[in-house]
Amino acid sequence: MDSLITAAARALAAGDPFRALNYVALREDAPALALRGIAMAQLGDLSRARLLLRSATRSFSPREQVARARCVVAEADVALAARDLGWPTKALDAARKMLERHGDWVNAAHARHLKVRRLLLIGRLDEAEQALDGLDPAPLPPALRAVHELVIAGIAMRRLKTREARAALARAQAAAQHARIPALTAEVAGVALALDAPAARLIADERVHTLLLDDVERLLASDALVIDACRHVVRDQRAVVSLATRPVLFVLARALAEAWPGEVTRDSLVARAFRAKRADESHRARLRVEIGRLRAILRDAADIDATKQGFTLTPRRAGRVVVLARPVEERHAAVLALLADGEAWSSSALALALHASQRTVQRALDELAAEAKVQAFGQGRARRWLTPPMPGFTTTLLLPPSLPSG
Repeated sequence: MDSLITAAARALAAGDPFRALNYVALREDAPALALRGIAMAQLGDLSRARLLLRSATRSFSPREQVARARCVVAEADVALAARDLGWPTKALDAARKMLERHGDWVNAAHARHLKVRRLLLIGRLDEAEQALDGLDPAPLPPALRAVHELVIAGIAMRRLKTREARAALARAQAAAQHARIPALTAEVAGVALALDAPAARLIADERVHTLLLDDVERLLASDALVIDACRHVVRDQRAVVSLATRPVLFVLARALAEAWPGEVTRDSLVARAFRAKRADESHRARLRVEIGRLRAILRDAADIDATKQGFTLTPRRAGRVVVLARPVEERHAAVLALLADGEAWSSSALALALHASQRTVQRALDELAAEAKVQAFGQGRARRWLTPPMPGFTTTLLLPPSLPSG
């Protein structure tokens, strides 16, 4: 490797793409193309970065397997930044194994972090923890140590383990300062802000309170029966009942919880669950059926008693009943929550992250675009969607496991 390539690589490692381009901007050999691609990625031109990295991969000879593997990892990094979550992960795994066989532990660790970060975005926390298991960050350079701690913090935040998240962020901040890369320091600071921003709303006794992530953690550890509208579950200290695939039952459970310890009239339940302006006998018959189903599902956590006018919810073990709701509730809030990270997402990536069909997500995006809440650029497969960040509350921390198709 010649001196210019070495100097460009060092500049990129220090987060200085302009200095790197000064060394290799006019060169067309494979190592220079790869470094130019990484530089363009750091500058935010992800489309150009992809083209350069693919050209570099083709330019390396078949015997230069390590160089090719590094290009694959770099392209996966660009794909993650572009929110192309459908990028072939098998190629990344193969590249990581190749790098490990040849002793390139730094780039192999980077490949593993990319896989874990993708798993985090699509909500597969168990797989993310398994992929990270056994990776020792101590020998890694400061920048990768910071990324490692950010991943740990991300998992802890989604697990609602705020103490672990704060400890990981403190380590990430120290590593980022040691790396002296402004973009990395800003990323750590951004994640830290999410811990101190409103993460949810508590609805209880006909009042609404704003909760931080620490408050949510304490609430879920308390003796309350929680109707969790962030994940569409009903939980107490002993059990968690998912209603993610039963939207009507969840609407009924939430309505009963919001009125606790009082009752909810049958007409009100019909209006909320079935969106009927006037309740007729068919609606009342359907309500009896759905209440019966909800009573059977929640039998270990709560009773649902009929009154003269409606129904009441009575917890079996919990001392109180509360509703945990998203900080902002509106139609297609889950889509807006993902877009609020400031990145440009494809509809396929949104569908993957929300465990919904692409058609459902596309309809949601079209409705949001008609209301000027999101914007699109590009055509065909290059089409991306974004929205300005919604300040003042966390976004992806409490996303539901799926996007309702209604």
